[in-house]
Amino acid sequence: MPATPSWPPQSTPRLFVDHDVAPGPLRIDGPQAHYLVSVMRMKTGDPVKLFDGTTGEWLGIASAVGRRDVLVEVTEKLREREAVPDLWLCAAPLKKGRIDWMVEKACELGVGRIVPVITRRAVVDKPKHDRLRAHMIEAAEQCGRTAIPDLAETVKLPALLRDWPEGRTLFFADEAGGVPAFEAMRAGGATAAILIGPEGGFDDEERATIKAHPQTVGISLGPRILRADTAAAAAISVWMAAHGDW
Repeated sequence: MPATPSWPPQSTPRLFVDHDVAPGPLRIDGPQAHYLVSVMRMKTGDPVKLFDGTTGEWLGIASAVGRRDVLVEVTEKLREREAVPDLWLCAAPLKKGRIDWMVEKACELGVGRIVPVITRRAVVDKPKHDRLRAHMIEAAEQCGRTAIPDLAETVKLPALLRDWPEGRTLFFADEAGGVPAFEAMRAGGATAAILIGPEGGFDDEERATIKAHPQTVGISLGPRILRADTAAAAAISVWMAAHGDW
């Protein structure tokens, strides 16, 4: 007998919905409707996967396809929301393009929260949260995540350290060196954050303040100098191998 085709097909489009999804009718409009109608050529009866970052992933079937909107009947839950490792990325905003890549990869790698941190050498002091969130959503749609990282308000470094939560280890990627990252992270707790500086690095006073914080652990990411966005992806990967869901 021929194999039964998988349902929904692997090619089924997948969209983030900015409110809780439940069985029943759901109207999709705006850019998402344009994507379904004009790019994916959706027709009545076609499936779409939906997730909201809270309740999991759902299957919807297009019941009416218009030029500007699509009416979907949500029929069943496909997956529960994933378990998210308790890791934060605290990073200085980078130039456009670099920071977009960084938050996209942080989302793909499973980070639970992203905190933009203003430092003295940061070249950007007002990151555009809407754009960063859009990049995270697109990454989650494409890589199958059912959760979106929380995006915190931008905070200055002194305030970040002053209000740091008790019990959360702060792994500081220090250009001056430190404990090898995997060794430090394997010994550290499963409730943690990674601090990454700007393109120009932290200045001496900032570095001294960070290292003096009682929950800071200085780490080394190897013998090579990494760009800030690369350092973020590398440090997250090491932590995921030590404590995450890899």
